[in-house]
Amino acid sequence: MIDYPITPVNFRAVSLEDAFWKPRLETNRTVTIPSVFRKCEQFGRIDNFRRAAGELEGPYVGKMPFEDTDVYKGIEGASYSLAQQPDAGMEAFLDDLIALIGRAQEPDGYLYTNRTIDPAHVLPFAGRQRWSNLVMSHELYNCGHLYEAACAHAMATGKKSLLDIALSSAALIRSVFGPEGRHDTCGHQIVEMGLARLYRITRDRGFLQQARFFLEQRGRHEGRPLYSWDGNESYAQDHVPVLDQRHAVGHAVRAVYMYCGMADIAALWPDEDYATAIKAIWNDMVSAKIYLTGGIGARHTGEAFGDAFELPNRTAYAESCAAIGSVMWNHRLFLLTGESKYIDVLEQTLYNRILSGVSLDGDEFFYVNPLESDGVFRFNHGSAGRQPWFEVSCCPTSLCRFFPSLPGYLYAASGDTIYVNLFVKGSAVIDAGGTSFHLRQDTAYPWDGTIGLTVSPARETRARLLVRIPGWARETLLGAALYRFREARAEAPTLSLNGSPVSIELENGYAAIDRVWRDGDIVELRLPLPVRAVLCDSRVVENQGRAALQRGPIVYCVEGRDADRSLESIRLGDESKLSAEPAQRLLGGLTVIKGPGFSAIPYYAWANRGPGPMRVWLST
Repeated sequence: MIDYPITPVNFRAVSLEDAFWKPRLETNRTVTIPSVFRKCEQFGRIDNFRRAAGELEGPYVGKMPFEDTDVYKGIEGASYSLAQQPDAGMEAFLDDLIALIGRAQEPDGYLYTNRTIDPAHVLPFAGRQRWSNLVMSHELYNCGHLYEAACAHAMATGKKSLLDIALSSAALIRSVFGPEGRHDTCGHQIVEMGLARLYRITRDRGFLQQARFFLEQRGRHEGRPLYSWDGNESYAQDHVPVLDQRHAVGHAVRAVYMYCGMADIAALWPDEDYATAIKAIWNDMVSAKIYLTGGIGARHTGEAFGDAFELPNRTAYAESCAAIGSVMWNHRLFLLTGESKYIDVLEQTLYNRILSGVSLDGDEFFYVNPLESDGVFRFNHGSAGRQPWFEVSCCPTSLCRFFPSLPGYLYAASGDTIYVNLFVKGSAVIDAGGTSFHLRQDTAYPWDGTIGLTVSPARETRARLLVRIPGWARETLLGAALYRFREARAEAPTLSLNGSPVSIELENGYAAIDRVWRDGDIVELRLPLPVRAVLCDSRVVENQGRAALQRGPIVYCVEGRDADRSLESIRLGDESKLSAEPAQRLLGGLTVIKGPGFSAIPYYAWANRGPGPMRVWLST
């Protein structure tokens, strides 16, 4: 089967042992996922399936027709978690919930509780008939999340109960939409990603053809209106055909989900024209439309990308779902090209934007993620801090499904080449060139820049080990020139093999070591971690005369409680006056940056002590 040129190492073959990520995944398993299911019960998401199944009386509960997806995403997160840590109680809960979803599905495969419960009284967004208001009904969006959950559940448990439900739904879609059927597409993308996953699990190329069909209906308006919002004609990326698009525009979550689907077609079809389009869109995004934290989506109106260099701090939208979609897209671009710049963006987004989306306790969330707050403005859909749930709760449920999939982002392989992308203490079993390698990683990253890799092949084997040298360690931030360090680095990364220095020969941003590997070979990478002041392109008006602080992949901020003056009065002067200091008892244990009159904490940790003033960009 045709697939991506590079294969990610399955997350089930990766074990995390570190003090940074492992506790977060455990919090997700024990707090976030159960909280999501409790909220789905409390707010009627699960009862809607009972009503659709005829087991409970009453109307649809909810203001949006896509609330089924909160349940699907909870199942996806729980499935990934089960794959790494068995839990008989959770598995039994999922079995019962999936059986309920099956009973709620209509005989022809249609699954949309808002219509099934009472077809005569659907929400206005849903449209009077099936598929009659695709711009806002989210019927196909619901299907996409169902397919993602079904594939995750089948992969994690070996059971086909949810997969059978998904395949029945997909068969209906294939009978309705296509060259010989209805010519239309979804208002909110993700069904393309879901169909591509069904293809990869079933090897039925018809699913891939259907995904491509939906993509290629975008921008073609014969017989249907343009999918726009509040005068924004690019809102749903429906303004021109996808292969003609070269700019990141419109609703940011819709956009990155679509770009993921395009990457799937580029690799799985394969089709180089799709690759050309998404590479150009990526260049546009990183050159002018991404926050230092990796956040995307500048505007509250339309939850959308802004114009080039439109990156306000206090009113940034930077939705959590968009950050997750960006990580998925950047990972696909890496798998397609082998270029480390995509992992650089992935890493910065992961450590800053995705982590900021959930509280350290695991049960409160940011939907919106500004880079500046006065502690009063209720930017987060009614709150100046995190909330346990939202009327539209896509972000909490997306976060719960993302975290347990994280181990699958660490390593990849292609032929006799092993890629080390992220630095997390633990181990992995990786096949390269027909030989099984046990790879152990020892590190305290991101607080310490020493990474030790113990390579143990099943037999002596020649292979190439490619270890990423992060962009921030090569004086490049987020893959472009939008951000730059204020001062040149004083120390470069170093590499050694079995205790002897090795020159770093870069290959697409990776240090490449090609040799015959023997059991117990040790590679050590040292990445200096000075405190760095970051400047922004002067065309970003709000950041003129300002700088931000970064150490390794971590972007910092200052909260009002950690300064002896107003945040507006802080001046970032000479970097020699800044120091990094461990603070093991603060906010779960982290490294703070001390400066004259202030202490900066990682951006991801802000607002965990209550709402208050906060700034990433400080005056120079």
